[in-house]
Amino acid sequence: MTSKIEQKQKLNEVYHSGVTTIYSARADRRFCYTLYVPRRLAQMDRSKTTILVSVHGTLRMQSQYRDMFAEFAEYNNCIVLAPLFPANVLGDGNMSGYKFMREQDIRYDLIVLDMAREVAEKYSVSDEKLFMFGFSGGGHFTHRFTLLHPDRIKAASVGAPGVVTLADPDKPWWVGTKGAEEIVGQAVDLSKLKGKPIHFVIGAADRETWEITIEEGDSCYMPGINDSGESRQERIRSLKASFARHGALTKLDAVDDVTHEVELVIHKTREFFADVLNGTYIPDV
Repeated sequence: MTSKIEQKQKLNEVYHSGVTTIYSARADRRFCYTLYVPRRLAQMDRSKTTILVSVHGTLRMQSQYRDMFAEFAEYNNCIVLAPLFPANVLGDGNMSGYKFMREQDIRYDLIVLDMAREVAEKYSVSDEKLFMFGFSGGGHFTHRFTLLHPDRIKAASVGAPGVVTLADPDKPWWVGTKGAEEIVGQAVDLSKLKGKPIHFVIGAADRETWEITIEEGDSCYMPGINDSGESRQERIRSLKASFARHGALTKLDAVDDVTHEVELVIHKTREFFADVLNGTYIPDV
């Protein structure tokens, strides 16, 4: 007969390590997350474990964003946290609220921080400094989160965002960082970007513009919103340059013959995170 201790151990092995089940977020039960927890975590130095937040795009392929880092997590002492932010959460048809950090009373950045705290408490690891990756809509989230919370980022990888917020204190929030505290509820201190490893990745053939040109009347339209460039290629370069101007240690990887496909660029992000962990990261000159 299986003892209670053995039952608990079996439950932990099945549901709380490796690929986990999906948990509702304690900060707001409308949102949830799944994890990949290294099966060897008990043998690892948990004081050095890093939580890697992997943020989905508009299609909300949550499990894919977890699984892309599963093997990496096993060999690099990371716990992967993949949040899910459903579309239409307020019943208004909006698919993009999470990308801009705030949607009415919802602060998506704070929800992610509490998810990380919840994971850190459960597995006795630190959430002080996070790895973060996001592609497309997740790239929106990742670079804006980094602007708002640079002190919580160990390293960030921004994949092919369609609409960018430049690290520019002279342009209003969404276009730049001016007035973020009034709109989002969090001030931006661009001096904290100095020395921060920030990676940018995109397919070199990712050139469609139909989804990323913001027209007047759109909920996130404001004057200048399209000035960072016509295509994702131009916009990611404008974004990278704006971070670099404030001392971030930036690098851009444009993967040949790839369009808007996360699975074909993710190896560059894994290499970036591994280089940061190993102390071998070399930013662009």
